[in-house]
Amino acid sequence: MRTSHVFLSAAASLLALSVSAPSLAKDAAAEVTADENVANTEKAEIGAWGIDLSARDMSVTPGADFFRHVNGHWLDTVEIPEDRSRYGSFDILRERSDDQVHAILDDLAARGDGADALDQKVGAFYAAWMNEAAIEKLGTKPLEPYLAKIKAVSDRAGLLKLFGTVGYASPVGVGTLPDPANPTRYIVAAGQDGLGMPSRDYYLKEGAEYDKFRAAYRDYLIKIQKLAGISDAAAKTDRIIALETALAKSQWEPERQRDIKQIYNPMNREQLMELAPEFDWTSWLEASGFGKVDTIIAAETTAITASGKLLETVPVSTWKDYLTAHFISDNAAYLPKAFDEAKFDFFSKTLRDIPVQKDRWKRGVDLVNSNMGEAIGQKYVDRHYPAESQRQMTELVNNLTAALGERIRKSDWMDAATRGEAQKKLDAFEPRIGYPSKWIDYSPLVVKPDDVLGNVQRAAKFAFDVDLARLPHPVDRELWEMNPQTVNAYYNPLLNQITFPAAILQPPFFDPNADPAVNYGAIGGVIGHEIGHGFDDQGRQFDGSGKLRDWWTKESAEKFEARTKLLKEAYDKFEPVPGVHVNGQLTMGENIGDLGGLEMAYSAYRRYVASHGEQPVIDGLTGDQRFFLSWAQVWRGKSRENALREQLLTDPHSPTQYRVGGVVPNIDAWYKAFDITPDSAMYIPPEKRVKIW
Repeated sequence: MRTSHVFLSAAASLLALSVSAPSLAKDAAAEVTADENVANTEKAEIGAWGIDLSARDMSVTPGADFFRHVNGHWLDTVEIPEDRSRYGSFDILRERSDDQVHAILDDLAARGDGADALDQKVGAFYAAWMNEAAIEKLGTKPLEPYLAKIKAVSDRAGLLKLFGTVGYASPVGVGTLPDPANPTRYIVAAGQDGLGMPSRDYYLKEGAEYDKFRAAYRDYLIKIQKLAGISDAAAKTDRIIALETALAKSQWEPERQRDIKQIYNPMNREQLMELAPEFDWTSWLEASGFGKVDTIIAAETTAITASGKLLETVPVSTWKDYLTAHFISDNAAYLPKAFDEAKFDFFSKTLRDIPVQKDRWKRGVDLVNSNMGEAIGQKYVDRHYPAESQRQMTELVNNLTAALGERIRKSDWMDAATRGEAQKKLDAFEPRIGYPSKWIDYSPLVVKPDDVLGNVQRAAKFAFDVDLARLPHPVDRELWEMNPQTVNAYYNPLLNQITFPAAILQPPFFDPNADPAVNYGAIGGVIGHEIGHGFDDQGRQFDGSGKLRDWWTKESAEKFEARTKLLKEAYDKFEPVPGVHVNGQLTMGENIGDLGGLEMAYSAYRRYVASHGEQPVIDGLTGDQRFFLSWAQVWRGKSRENALREQLLTDPHSPTQYRVGGVVPNIDAWYKAFDITPDSAMYIPPEKRVKIW
């Protein structure tokens, strides 16, 4: 059992110009000189007031391709760094956060024994990773105790015990989450798992590109087994891949996994035995630490059943080979360089077109963030999160929720009963900004300065045990699913919470010294996006308490679904990679979040204007124009083709260009701001524009 939880997809959130165009509309009442306003925003980090005007392609009009109009020069001149699969606003800010964390880690290393116990532990975790000479000297010795457990297995009961052990692969993953039927308590969920490549499509899709991936995967598994001294690696690999392909054939498509109605299947022990008797659930759950649990959510039911049949029909020896290869692969980065490079060559170079491995210190930052993130987060907040950001963010969130409330009250497609329930849910929203109110206690975690693989395994077990200890108790609403130094945000429908870590509250998303229109178009849109998840195609099925409950009238639900169907059809037509389209159903929730979020953010901006006065024209751009420019700047980015291919197959987020181009043509204010006419390529007739929130 790997350490990642089985997250029900529907219950997880997250989730990255100097001359005005002659046709741009201007509000005469707002007309002032640029210099007059810039004097108030001269400390903005990007440009004079928050937008990089030099990034635009002025040969492209806003109505022809708004994403390119705002970002075209940047797209043409900025190269994706060799160690990345994609690059854009999110990545640039993540680099900044990584640099900040790196400085903290270097400080801890310099203090050595003079640091307090927690700091020493963080420093030792990082130092163990950075000590490449020690890793090379140890060779494959760190693997031995873990592989010995696999070697000792003699029957299917032994397999089940390892499936339930943290750190080992399993065809079915098990983890905890708040119960959708009663989100004040935790419940255990089980769901499909166990593939080595990113998704079922990599095993099943036809075409030369996927044949290449499968051949490279075979070569990779053979190589790492040989490096570990395992005999007959080729034959074992063929059996492993045959097993994984059989698993893939039964697994659900990612868009189906999003459907909470299909994946919420609570079962008692007797029902689980009927679903997949081969798993001997009593023994398996006991081995996993869930021996006292009576009810389990069985997510992808048919995939679980098929996995059980494979457990019975596939020889134990093949399952042992599978466990061995997966353990080596999962931990290849913590072994000598030959293992690490083999993993990089397949997962990064082949699957994502990344030519160069990231600097080791950057990967060390990722490692510490993943395993002891809140220990670093406390120091990050002290150094890099100003109180003024908290104040302005609170104002922004209040304006966003007020704007959505107004939009709900004025909705012409919701009936009174549904509007009332929607307002109740909005009133119950809980925003969390910056950092958690309490921190994880890492004192039980054992960290050794010469055992990087052991440190990672112990950290995984520590995290699992922390969750396991919470299981009998009421859900803790103070916990965070992201570190403060994470550049992201999320909505949790089971707790009706929106969370914005400190690291995303920096330019280009948020700058306390930037033009207000820029902040509303950037972080305002992100806040709106996360609020919008509470009302997307899956989030709308939860009420204000986080309970899975249908609070919609039949008429309002049908009208909502008719609107989202139009959005799905629009996104289905986008084809960023030849032959691979955006999956409008898989990306539905994020697309609704983007559209509704920007609508909310614009309404909130107009509320700000109503209370603070019409905003001045700056550099020939009105406040409304700057608002939309800011949204497009946030989503500035480009990807390598194979990384984009993987995103299209597995990721519920649309590629960045469609988070702009798929959204703004549905917003009336965008047309007015830029004088978009019916002869523009992006023009959508008013009656065909999708309007949800």
